[in-house]
Amino acid sequence: MHYIKTSNSRRILVVDDLPDNLFLLQTLLEAEGYEVETADSGRAALTALQNCPANLVLLDVMMPDMNGCEVTQRIRQNQQLSHIPIVLITAFDQVDINEGLSVGANDFIRKPVDFEELLSRIKTLL
Repeated sequence: MHYIKTSNSRRILVVDDLPDNLFLLQTLLEAEGYEVETADSGRAALTALQNCPANLVLLDVMMPDMNGCEVTQRIRQNQQLSHIPIVLITAFDQVDINEGLSVGANDFIRKPVDFEELLSRIKTLL
């Protein structure tokens, strides 16, 4: 996990098992003034949220230890975290999107990520 404080009070937790994806999203979001924390697994994401809840979670669907839908479900089952908006990031098809939305994700974006679209979705949820 990596945490960088910026001047904006809006914290985003970015969860992806690929370091390059984490770095790219963190760099772009920090340039927009967001406070960004990263986690490289579903378990690390749940720990990070317990320690310091974010205002929004960007969550990769396909991860090795716990997929994004399972992480979403666990967040929604936790009374203290269930209000946090979740945006799923997926390279897969409509089935993944439907599953993610059915377990409580607020929105989704497809890979490769269009950063302008992602920013619009984030601003809508925050």
